Amino acid sequence: MTTETHTETPRPAHFVVGDWQSAAFAATPADRPRAEAGIAAAYAAAGLPAPERVLWVPSPLRGAVAAAVLAGHEEALRAAGAAEQVDAALADLGADADAGASVRDAVRTRPWEAERAAAAAELGAEGWPRAWADSGGLLWSQVQSLVTRVRAAAGAAAAPDPEEATDEQQRAESLLRAATLDAVLGQHDAPWLALFESLGRLDGRLSGLAEVARSAGWWWPYERLAICCERPSELHRDEPGRLHRGDGPALAYPDGFALHAWRGMPIPPDFVESLTDLHADRILREENAELRRVMLEIYGYDRYLADVGAKPVHQDETGVLWSIDLPGDEPVVMVEVVNSTPEPDGTYRTYYLRVPPTTRTAREGVAWTFGVDEADYRPEKQT
Repeated sequence: MTTETHTETPRPAHFVVGDWQSAAFAATPADRPRAEAGIAAAYAAAGLPAPERVLWVPSPLRGAVAAAVLAGHEEALRAAGAAEQVDAALADLGADADAGASVRDAVRTRPWEAERAAAAAELGAEGWPRAWADSGGLLWSQVQSLVTRVRAAAGAAAAPDPEEATDEQQRAESLLRAATLDAVLGQHDAPWLALFESLGRLDGRLSGLAEVARSAGWWWPYERLAICCERPSELHRDEPGRLHRGDGPALAYPDGFALHAWRGMPIPPDFVESLTDLHADRILREENAELRRVMLEIYGYDRYLADVGAKPVHQDETGVLWSIDLPGDEPVVMVEVVNSTPEPDGTYRTYYLRVPPTTRTAREGVAWTFGVDEADYRPEKQT
């Protein structure tokens, strides 16, 4: 038995994380030559000949449809009304409709698991979680949230209205979601690749996978064909890193496959544009709790509180606690605070900060925003 030696010198973790964060959220055209070289290297590391062809597709949805067709689900997708998408996939595949078996396990799963097991054994029970927390763990939540949303949207392409979806559409949705699970995530494998690079473990059998991730999106490896998709053409996030945009898609791919979101919450494509006549009564009548929260944020908490004649729940030197009761949903509880630092014009800006619905005092709410208990919140000076 031979042991692979890693000679790569690890870079400082903050540089590694920063680079992989940039890769994960890159919204620029793929570097196709670099990605194809990475694919060939990943196959070689698995002991396989390079695929005869790399098929480029514009989005994960297009890749998922092609993967589902290769898996023999063409008729099921057509029965669900996805004939146009199937035809596009067949046109993409051309003579390569017989791509051979998937080699994902050989190309990605086995080398990945081997490196992870070796690193975990090397670092031990305490070192392994610490290494993850200092590298990939810093990216995991934001990237995984994005991956989950893309998978859900790819499935929803076959069943736009879940409540009225036919049996055929529900089956097609499941098939497309399953196809996304067979993808190598490319740029969205960034959290794990950040961990491996921080440990100096990207110069061996994972180097090809890393090259693809640095230069392209999701991809599907088969014996004779690799399907590789472009990176997003647009990506908009708020300060905490959630998908967010009010005047268009928050995430969009070159073929129009897109996600719309406000502060991370999914919204219909034309939702924000439809709020030109927004008022307090309309907010209360909205049955969808998530959309109602978006309406509240766009309308303005202070304006809504004034319109409905709300009275404060509690007030002390730290701020004012408000609660908005919403039918069929937990109350929206906020603490109103005034920034102690004046604006350039000399005024003091007021903020409304969402706090847990169980909050009972303004001090408790302000303390929660700082991550401490009310009893421990004793600032010498508020900033």
